[in-house]
Amino acid sequence: MKRLLLAVMAVLAGIVAPASYAADGNLADAVNRKVLRVCSIPENMPYSNDKGEGFENKIAEVIADELKIPVEYTWYPGGFGLIRRTLAAKKCDLVLGTVQADEYTLNTNHYYHTTYVMFYKKGGDLEGVTSFTDPKLQGKRVSNQGGPVGDQLAKAGLMTTAKAYLINVDRRYINPEQEIIDDVLKGEIDVGVLWGPFAGWFLKPHLDKLTVHPITEHLPGTAKVTYRITMGVRANESNWKRQLNEIIKKRQGDIDKILLDYKVPLLDEDLKPVTEPRK
Repeated sequence: MKRLLLAVMAVLAGIVAPASYAADGNLADAVNRKVLRVCSIPENMPYSNDKGEGFENKIAEVIADELKIPVEYTWYPGGFGLIRRTLAAKKCDLVLGTVQADEYTLNTNHYYHTTYVMFYKKGGDLEGVTSFTDPKLQGKRVSNQGGPVGDQLAKAGLMTTAKAYLINVDRRYINPEQEIIDDVLKGEIDVGVLWGPFAGWFLKPHLDKLTVHPITEHLPGTAKVTYRITMGVRANESNWKRQLNEIIKKRQGDIDKILLDYKVPLLDEDLKPVTEPRK
């Protein structure tokens, strides 16, 4: 799932190889060696915006710093078609925040591991709930944006009372995450569920009123809720991918710091919270 998972949902040391550097030893790549060309969404906070304020923007700057070149963006609205119309069309060389390779892309190693969170009003009868299987949730209204959350709600017997919300939207015009938070605060629903990177950003002003828990339980027979987030490059550009992997390894601590500053819930390989930048 990407960005919100779909989104779901940012980044990329050394000196860049010359333009003749070949991917897989024989296929010339199309990577621009003078600027870091990033494919991104202009209004998709906290991931990115055209002012450079998102965590993907900041991570792109870390990668560009390591390559000693400037960042240049190709902007495309949120929704389907981003990869095909930007990266595959050779208008840019990198997409941040990918999860799964497709016919157009290769994935780098992951640069963060995150999950969904659930939240509810503080001080109520749901205090202590951290799993969809908790008996306290029976009969309660939970937000549902489909995907793996929908899978878990169905498995836990909560689908009949769940309230559906949009997921893959153009955030210039609609903000389903804020709608879910508002509905919990108003009592329209009992439990909100958000993709972690969005949750950290949108819940920040409301932490005095809401209890927040990361979701790490994997219910048998359902899609997983934790994801390793990678960067995407074109399908034939293996050497570019390997170079980015080296940058991720070298600058992991800087990447962690950016994500933690944006309150993205980070997990280690044992699904334990990462609370400090790793060395």
